[in-house]
Amino acid sequence: MSLATLAQGRYLLERELGRGGMAAVHLARDSELDRPVAVKVLAGHLSGDEDFRERFVREARMAAALSHPNVVQVFDAGEEDGRLFIVMEYVPGVTLADELSRAGKLAPAAAVDLALQACAGLEHAHETGLVHRDVKPGNLLLREDGALKITDFGIARAVEATQLTQVGSVLGTAAYLSPEQAAGERVTAATDVYGLGVVLYELLTGRTPYVIDSLADLVTAHRDSTVTPVRELEPAVPELLEAAVMKCLARNPDYRPASAAALAHELAAASPEPPTVPLPPTSGVRATDVATAPLPAPDASLRQERRPARRRRTAVAAVAFVALALAAAAAGFWLAGGGEDPEPAPADRAERPRVEPVPAGDNPAAQARNLSAWLRDRAG
Repeated sequence: MSLATLAQGRYLLERELGRGGMAAVHLARDSELDRPVAVKVLAGHLSGDEDFRERFVREARMAAALSHPNVVQVFDAGEEDGRLFIVMEYVPGVTLADELSRAGKLAPAAAVDLALQACAGLEHAHETGLVHRDVKPGNLLLREDGALKITDFGIARAVEATQLTQVGSVLGTAAYLSPEQAAGERVTAATDVYGLGVVLYELLTGRTPYVIDSLADLVTAHRDSTVTPVRELEPAVPELLEAAVMKCLARNPDYRPASAAALAHELAAASPEPPTVPLPPTSGVRATDVATAPLPAPDASLRQERRPARRRRTAVAAVAFVALALAAAAAGFWLAGGGEDPEPAPADRAERPRVEPVPAGDNPAAQARNLSAWLRDRAG
């Protein structure tokens, strides 16, 4: 089916920007407001289920409540000739997937700057109870001026809940799925932290932690595979930055950074150059406590109170590192690829071997080397 206009002629489709298994994205003109917009038209097979149609519209309304410089704004959603569509802010530029295809990998400071912008957008969404669930390079848009914007909030959850998903689409995003998401367990904001950790790993090394070529790989990767430490693939990456990325990839969500904002502060402290973007304020709420908000009724108000935008510069690297090292020593987290099952029940806790803390160092540099060795011993 070919569409030239949507919403009774309001949106004039001009050209296709991209196409995937679930949808095609078009550049369009909003004739009422005389501005360019991006229109995502979902594949026909996704529109045949009434429950999915209602879920999609509700999720789009929740996404439309987000207003942040690092989140693509949703303007409208509807249906035309049996095809669901969503109207979004047009972002001239490329996806981060396109940039990775061109460059292969990025310098550590550049990767951190992009991740900090993603952290700010995710933190804003998490404060409203909205979890993205599909953080990957293809959903991170890089504007021509260097600004990063997250797209497809809400769509991932709507598609994930239907039985109409395609195997190819699952495999296309499988490398970025958290262990709990792949296992069908409870999804929280920590899932987005994991996905962003995978993106960072790829930005720094040019590859994802796991290579998923089949559904069997998806089932066994998190259980049986190990993750190669970042610095084994890219020695130029600072040790503190490696530690922050590997922490994101922890199998147990409790061992990942406490929130997207907390991750931003760890990354800023670990960057080899001062960040060029402001950091999001930390809310004090752990990512594992932010589960996907329940779907509202179609006519429910979606307005959310926004916390004031407060920007702070990160503390010096040594202070942030000490906090990271103390957290590692206290929690004894096991990193992706080397982790055990989640914390055991009290009955068998005494039988578990004690995890040695990070050895103390005489100065921050020595402490960083000790942590790097500690991570390598437990990553595979």
